[in-house]
Amino acid sequence: MTSILILGAGGQIADQAIDLFLQETDVQLTLYLRNANRLKKYESNRARLVEGDVLDHTTLRESMEGQDAVYANLSGDDLEDQAKAIVGAMESTGVKRLIFISSLGIYDEVPGDFGKWNNRTIGEYLGPYRKSVDVIEASNLDYTVLRPAWLTDYDEIEYEVTEKGEPFKGTEVSRKSVAALVVKLIESPDLHVRGNLGVNKPNTDGEKPAFY
Repeated sequence: MTSILILGAGGQIADQAIDLFLQETDVQLTLYLRNANRLKKYESNRARLVEGDVLDHTTLRESMEGQDAVYANLSGDDLEDQAKAIVGAMESTGVKRLIFISSLGIYDEVPGDFGKWNNRTIGEYLGPYRKSVDVIEASNLDYTVLRPAWLTDYDEIEYEVTEKGEPFKGTEVSRKSVAALVVKLIESPDLHVRGNLGVNKPNTDGEKPAFY
């Protein structure tokens, strides 16, 4: 039976992924977050809660033992340090598979008016995301980096992907779609290994997301 460690399990994409994992797979989950009380509803024989910070190296390493894959859904000014902690813990415990959520725009890959709007709106926050992905890509892990478009709460699974080096497509994507891709990557361990993917809903091109 596959065992998955979810870092930043209190995040909104992670919440959708947890539901999909429990409904559609038989994986065992370890839910790692700063305030475990937030996810008490998930505690069961399939979901174990761990309260901790990713920079708490001892707790992180203990939680990593025996896992088959790690899914990281994190943010913050210290994201580069968090990425280094994850890589270090995975290398020391022999866990190879990592799904890491980042952001669109870290390579200035978003074209046209939407790219300009995106840079004006979130450009100042993208540095830690870029640096953390650089850390992941410099590792020997079997990583897949996801760079989602602007996120919606629509109850839909509809997405397409672009490769690193290709222009980003679309403006938005549902959190449920990103979560579904995470589950797919966990269930297909050889899919998009050492890949770095933009994720968007098809046919959502525009100057900015429709909901904004």
